[in-house]
Amino acid sequence: MLDVGCGPGALTGELIRRLSAEAVCAVDPSDGFAAAVATRYPGLRVERAAAEQLPFDSRVFDAALAQLVVHFMADPVPGLAEMLRVTRTRGTVAACVWDHAGGQGPLGVFWEAAHELDPEVEDESQLAGAPQGHLEELFRAAGAHDIAETSLTVEVEHPSFEDWWDPFLLGVGPAGTYVGHLDTRHQARLRAVCREKLPAAPFVVSARAWAVRGIA
Repeated sequence: MLDVGCGPGALTGELIRRLSAEAVCAVDPSDGFAAAVATRYPGLRVERAAAEQLPFDSRVFDAALAQLVVHFMADPVPGLAEMLRVTRTRGTVAACVWDHAGGQGPLGVFWEAAHELDPEVEDESQLAGAPQGHLEELFRAAGAHDIAETSLTVEVEHPSFEDWWDPFLLGVGPAGTYVGHLDTRHQARLRAVCREKLPAAPFVVSARAWAVRGIA
């Protein structure tokens, strides 16, 4: 199995749990993520690479997966095509992305609040795969066969508002980058509007992801 864009290794760890470290490979373009995953899972082959240039021979994996990665590929069609290339004939290539275009991603409340304060803010609704059906179109353009699309619902309970808000301060992803560019006063305003929109803690955030599976 190949985990493309492994990030800190959430999907990688599940694949290792079901198979073994020897049966899984992971790639990520970030030095920090690649190094962290290699340290976290001894015996795992981890490569620093982008999806568009996978450092593997053709037809070597039974499946290649990309969890919440297509959004951020420099060019999604070549990235998915590379995943198809390294997957054996009739093997599986699969990916999922948040429904940011429909406002049903996990950051829907955040971007709603940001738009109220800054109508010109550039949110994540235009990211690759975000609109319903677009991820399937990308798979088809990359050359996948027998494509199937579905949706997945994920629910996460937050014990406090700070548990929900504090990750935005780390500067990760478009939302974190946006918060990082705000001055202290505007950060406080955004935080206050978000808090007004969320229920009293503890609360559950429900999010939808588009998921597509294709055959190489």
